[in-house]
Amino acid sequence: MVRKTGIFTFIFCFPLLVFAQSPVDKTHLTIDTAGKKDIIDIGRALFHERPRPVSAEKKKIYFSILPVSTTIPGGGAAVFTSTTAGFYLGDRSGTYLSSISFTPYFNLKGRYGLPIRSNIWLNNNDWLIQGDTRLLVYPQYTWGLGGGQPEGDRLLVEYNYMRFYQAVLKRITSSFFAGIGYNLDYYVDIENTDQNGLPNSIANFTHYRFGTSIDKNSFSSGPSAVLLYDTRKNDLNPIPGVYANFIYRYNAEALGTTEPWQSIYADFRKYVALTDGGPKNMFAFWSYYWTVLGTSAPYLELPAIGMDPYNRSGRGIQQNRYRGKRLIYFETEYRRDITQNGLLGFVLFANINSAAQQQSNRFEYWNPAGGGGLRIKFNKKSDTNICIDYGVSKNFSSFVVGLGEAF
Repeated sequence: MVRKTGIFTFIFCFPLLVFAQSPVDKTHLTIDTAGKKDIIDIGRALFHERPRPVSAEKKKIYFSILPVSTTIPGGGAAVFTSTTAGFYLGDRSGTYLSSISFTPYFNLKGRYGLPIRSNIWLNNNDWLIQGDTRLLVYPQYTWGLGGGQPEGDRLLVEYNYMRFYQAVLKRITSSFFAGIGYNLDYYVDIENTDQNGLPNSIANFTHYRFGTSIDKNSFSSGPSAVLLYDTRKNDLNPIPGVYANFIYRYNAEALGTTEPWQSIYADFRKYVALTDGGPKNMFAFWSYYWTVLGTSAPYLELPAIGMDPYNRSGRGIQQNRYRGKRLIYFETEYRRDITQNGLLGFVLFANINSAAQQQSNRFEYWNPAGGGGLRIKFNKKSDTNICIDYGVSKNFSSFVVGLGEAF
């Protein structure tokens, strides 16, 4: 147990060990498209249209749109359209690429979601405005707290959900930012059914009493303190650099919270190029630690795999498969271009996580997954890829299709 703890402490802290090695180089913030090709270029060639003019380099907004059908939490399939917009709000020599993503989905069984996420960088990165707004009719399975539960021992939880997160950060140094935010989560009409479709409460299934009553609502609201270190120029497709994010959240009764609670989310990422220039050839490392403080956090707010702020962790593991009062996660991905012009590429990834056990609050079960994926350049101006990933873990596998890298 001591040896395992040491190994995972190392891989969790690895990005920090190389933290000081990636100062931001403002002379290379503009995305280099010389000699590159994307799907838009291929489409123009097929329809015998003239290549995009050089003036397009100064275009203000770069859109990428991908309609696709995919599975959704709780079972079944849905049609979703992933749309990203990349744009600059200042001098490109000193301003990161801002991005907005909108990924609505729906099916014919009353399941739908309207999520909008944004990272807005103002001129010279003086301010960063972050947003995450969601309106969902959202079923998901839960297996209780911690690990070790059989795959078939699960409960279907259905609810309507609204999220409103906003944060404003001020640049302190060239790559370090600090700010405050506001977080609101509202779960409405929580209903539960067992494997036989019979009513069963989360409280009976998990032996956890906060936010687990049938047909009740759960409301959390409060301020957050945010620290950010970011040397990436583009969060849609990061280049070598470092990302570190720390969020402390306090949910207060004075702001309507059902039961007061607090949480900490610490996220560390490192991107390492293996060659200088030429086609992409790099490693990406990601680790995070997520914990609630106190004993009264609602069940659906507890840390869970795939429920991180961007819902990107745990490729190859069913969303929400592991949940606990603490969660630790690590992922490594190898990224490489197949073609010299950047049109095609591939990735190989492996990840592992552990959720704290309900009684001991210790990390006793480690849950690995791995897989690979294809990359197709959709828009070279914003460096946005179509990402098609296949992941596999014990008793589960899945395809994930979307725009922009997982991290």
